[in-house]
Amino acid sequence: MAQEVLLFISLIIGIATLLSIFSRLIRQPPIIAYLFAGVLVGPLFLNLIGTGSSSEMIQLFAHIGVAFLLFIVGLSLDLRVLKELGKLSAIAGILEISLTGGIGFLIALGLGFKSMTALYIAAALAFSSTVVVVKILADKKELETLHGRIALGILIIEDFVAAIALMAIPLINAQKGLSSIFIELGIALMLIAAIFLFSHFVLNKFLNFLARSPETLFLFGIAWALAIATLFGAFGFSIEIGALIAGMSLASSKYNLDLGGKIKPLRDFFVVLFFVFFGSQLTGNISMALITNAILFSIFIVIGKPIIVMTVLRMFGYKKRVNFLAGASLAQISEFSLIITLLGFNLGQLSQEIMSLAVLIAIITIGASSYSLYYSRSIFNKLSRFLDFLESKKQRAYNEECKEPFEIVLFGYHRIGYKLLKTLKKMKVPFVVVDYNPKVILSLEKEGVNCIFGDAGDKDFLGEICLDRAKLVISTIPDESSNWLIKEKLSEINSKATFIATAEQPRDALDLYEAGADYVIIPHHLGGQYAANMIESYHTNKEKYRAEGEKHIKELKEARDKSKFSGTNII
Repeated sequence: MAQEVLLFISLIIGIATLLSIFSRLIRQPPIIAYLFAGVLVGPLFLNLIGTGSSSEMIQLFAHIGVAFLLFIVGLSLDLRVLKELGKLSAIAGILEISLTGGIGFLIALGLGFKSMTALYIAAALAFSSTVVVVKILADKKELETLHGRIALGILIIEDFVAAIALMAIPLINAQKGLSSIFIELGIALMLIAAIFLFSHFVLNKFLNFLARSPETLFLFGIAWALAIATLFGAFGFSIEIGALIAGMSLASSKYNLDLGGKIKPLRDFFVVLFFVFFGSQLTGNISMALITNAILFSIFIVIGKPIIVMTVLRMFGYKKRVNFLAGASLAQISEFSLIITLLGFNLGQLSQEIMSLAVLIAIITIGASSYSLYYSRSIFNKLSRFLDFLESKKQRAYNEECKEPFEIVLFGYHRIGYKLLKTLKKMKVPFVVVDYNPKVILSLEKEGVNCIFGDAGDKDFLGEICLDRAKLVISTIPDESSNWLIKEKLSEINSKATFIATAEQPRDALDLYEAGADYVIIPHHLGGQYAANMIESYHTNKEKYRAEGEKHIKELKEARDKSKFSGTNII
């Protein structure tokens, strides 16, 4: 038995590795490779995951993978984050979940699914993949862009709601009475409260002792996740939910990131087996009706969900470019969608056909959205003229031509722009700040700062502002295409203005210099140079470093209080 299981796991991991290499070449996330590996080793092809001891062992590993995945998700779901996310993320996230889930439910009913099945499908469609979105945005260096932060904020809200759904679903059983549901809900809430209280008053202090040994902290994290999962199982609840609660109970600890980082490699191994196992559930009769339903739901997710997100963001006054890029980021279903479907299947509320449907939707939407994420800017440039409906009248009111002869134009307040603003105020010369976040514009207007709402990546907008009068144009936007557009516009109008651009990488900076930029800011290079000069001046004088640090703390607090972007705050 042991040799058989080891052989099957070796084959599965080997196939998943080969497919993940191929998926990287075609710009697809690893999840797609794992799902396809599951389809390949499943009953439709090699049938390595069939029945018997090997199948049971793979299923066990898959459940452990889900438990570790939810434990690490729980570690990131600090309840204090909800206070920091801001109105936009909270409202946009809840509206996106409600509208996507509601429309998905109606589509499922229209396709002939029963109400309980339609409810599960709606829940699966409502969530987007944090793993996929964060990975691709990080690859594109767009996590810190406005649309990246908005998308991440919505994803965090989705994760919170998904966590609540996973806790609620086992209690909603058609065969139980209302009184039984309330009793079980009460038991679950008391259990959760006891775990959080124990964690707050006892465990957090104990962690200070455990953290002295990295190995001990690692073992404790595994033990805590499995112990709470087992406890929930003993009370008749899902072990996966227990693991999620175990993670959430440690989310406010200062060791949560360290715990997550140590357990992540172990989680990744088991998660591979989970996605492979889930891919193997594409089995049975793959009828034309099943394929048609999967395509219809996928079209709704790839096209309909982004439109819902764009429409919601339009209400907050964002430009069409931000709305489009944020919406395009969320055009797939989530790993939570698969877990919810698996939970419904294990509870006997979903059939094997729905499992197959979930696999097909995941493959289609994750595959399609990966390309739309990678090429979102190019797609936007081609569709831009058709997307005017995504801009509100409130936005266009900001886009008036400046009537003053501004000598300095500053593009981008976020990042380093707020530091430059102090200097511009001291210079006593007319200047204007251009930003595409309406919250920033409203804040600057209250301070009496000349500002224009607009997107530097929109060539039409650049033609509306008075760049021809400027003597100095500064862009703190690290997006290379936006800097190129600004430089092209300056060349078109034969401007003699000095142009200062910003880049994240040296190669991008060299390209901008070749394009005619007078100076290119590379933040981490300047930061390194500043630190080097400070070390050269202070040597090992601790008092001077402390004095410099106190000044830095004061500046950071001022920036945090003035800026709406600190931490995980999105608006």
